[in-house]
Amino acid sequence: MTDKPKCYGIIPSRYASSRFPGKPLAEIHGMPMFWHVYQRARQCTELEAIALATDDQRIENAAKKLNVPVIMTRSDHPSGTDRVLEAAIKMNIPKNAVVVNIQGDEPAMQPKMISQLVAPFSDPATCVSTLARRIDYRTAENPDQVKVILDRNGNAIYFSRSIIPFPRDGSTDEFLGHIGIYAFRLNILKQFVSLPVGKVESIEKLEQLRLIENGIPIHVVETELMSFGVDRPEDIDKVSGIIDKSDLPETS
Repeated sequence: MTDKPKCYGIIPSRYASSRFPGKPLAEIHGMPMFWHVYQRARQCTELEAIALATDDQRIENAAKKLNVPVIMTRSDHPSGTDRVLEAAIKMNIPKNAVVVNIQGDEPAMQPKMISQLVAPFSDPATCVSTLARRIDYRTAENPDQVKVILDRNGNAIYFSRSIIPFPRDGSTDEFLGHIGIYAFRLNILKQFVSLPVGKVESIEKLEQLRLIENGIPIHVVETELMSFGVDRPEDIDKVSGIIDKSDLPETS
């Protein structure tokens, strides 16, 4: 084990969304969603710096107004991970650092989740990390809830929208639900973005499978913590109820 490298958080924040256009600007307790994500992330003491990465002038203007560090990126990125890499390069993040891709639609994220995510990087063999938590069979049946199975070392064998492992002899609750937050060593992030889309990645529509297809291990940290992702406009009311207004920091 060695000392953990410096860690930096980047929040990809795209205006265009087929299910929820303008999602980063959706108001929760009077503040845009990206602001809530930033406030949660900045409570994580392991992060040296945090920035919003966007391609939209409206988001940039709103971020500057609220004193949220923001970096403008290209509009033609195929994924949020590509956007994160461009922002990391513009931030001059050290080559041996860890970059945390913080989902911009997780305004109820618990800061400790980031701490758990970056902990494995004390081991120089760790390339990528992500989170998962135990889920029941009913939750596992939902294809929107990605599942993951692990080897004995805690590395991902496979991610799927299908139920894995399949309970051939009857119902079981041995399921791990993936939580879509990632940390990469910067050199691995660069390698990941340079790789072509993988065969099973294109079938499952899960970009993390590109790493597995190319033999890059993903260490999965099991957590008991929960968050709540915003996918559609109707999710705003749900997440507003989760976020206690009395806990929000002052904006002045």
